[in-house]
Amino acid sequence: MKKIVLATANTHKVIEFQRILNELVSDLELVPASDFLGVPEVAETGATFAENALIKARAINVFTKLPALADDSGLVVDALNGLPGIFSARYAGLTATDAENVEKLLIEIKDISPHLLFARFECAIALVDSQQNLELVVEGQMPGQVIKEVRGENGFGYDPVFVPQGLAKTSAELSDQEKDQISHRGIALRKIAVLLKQLA
Repeated sequence: MKKIVLATANTHKVIEFQRILNELVSDLELVPASDFLGVPEVAETGATFAENALIKARAINVFTKLPALADDSGLVVDALNGLPGIFSARYAGLTATDAENVEKLLIEIKDISPHLLFARFECAIALVDSQQNLELVVEGQMPGQVIKEVRGENGFGYDPVFVPQGLAKTSAELSDQEKDQISHRGIALRKIAVLLKQLA
């Protein structure tokens, strides 16, 4: 059984990681970093999703001495010059809730034509295992557009205001299974699953 630490404090992400990876990799035990006493808070000082994912995975690998998986992801809105981007989780402030971040986004886009609100969710997942001298990053994207109303009860983050390309529903109106098939994180996790199967 491979034991890997998830370098995230986001409960939603832990559930999503476990749901997708446990289905793809049979001999895997995913442990949230929060299970370790004194786990450090890691500052996300990178300029890209990939850099931030690596920073977090490296720090948790050093602290736990176990292989670490970390994700950094967010919503990129073309009409806002790429914002919220790497600041997605703290768009409305360092301690902002999902609802507060969504509210700030809706304010920012209120005067922009709906036809110009192209956007995408981006995800970078880093795997770091110093014992095997291993550092790698995979990425996934989900294109679509943002809308000016909140719709749906499922999902988290900006899901209620994001409509994936080719669909009429928001991400928050999809079932977990529907979302996993097309989501940025689902795509990246399927890539990382192939690599996890090859780990000793």
